[in-house]
Amino acid sequence: MGPLHRVLVVDAEPSSNALVAYHLAGAGYGVTTEADGARAIETARVEGPELVVLDAGLPDVSGYDVLAELRRREETREIGVVLLTGRRQADLIKGFTLGADDCLSKPFAPEELLLRVGAILRRLAGPALVPRGRLSAGALTLDEKTHDVHVDGIEVVLTATEFRLLAELLRHAGRVQSRAQLLEKVWRSPRSVRTRTMDMHVQRLRRKLGDQGSCIETVRGAGYRLRVARGSVRA
Repeated sequence: MGPLHRVLVVDAEPSSNALVAYHLAGAGYGVTTEADGARAIETARVEGPELVVLDAGLPDVSGYDVLAELRRREETREIGVVLLTGRRQADLIKGFTLGADDCLSKPFAPEELLLRVGAILRRLAGPALVPRGRLSAGALTLDEKTHDVHVDGIEVVLTATEFRLLAELLRHAGRVQSRAQLLEKVWRSPRSVRTRTMDMHVQRLRRKLGDQGSCIETVRGAGYRLRVARGSVRA
């Protein structure tokens, strides 16, 4: 039986690169390693791994720049990314803002990395949504068959996680979705994903939706709700 999934590990520190690759390979993943950002972008484009474990502190092209480039390119946009960062809150915010599926502060336990990698790959591998057609609320439209999102007719490019999150909120527009519900339905692995990760994705989704982003309300102590005018939700 072949490897479960293909993972690209990008770290300029040889010992760290080898350690991450060792644990991933031991868990059954097919692993490729790179030590610089430019080669990592090309390898991701050519080999098409399902996930990249990416160190933010690369010396040539920073991991943040690599992440931004992966999200910019059509052929790499949907690849899962775990960004390895420092412990500053600003590092985490920057990573999530640029499109990381998850961020993990160094140093970290290998078991935690494996849990997060597994959670992302399960989410990307299987359809979290059953295609039902088009959902609309006001100026916002989402097509579950084509995975297109538009605001006032202008296309908005979302990652797979952002798309699932928005679809879940649209499907239950006007009703509060607790953090626990969203973690289970969107991430499908509530025990290995932190609520802070979800909150970062919500913030990033709001920014991408522009003026429509304010419709995603934080309900203190409860969760999130997509606020819509009465009668404006269409399926």
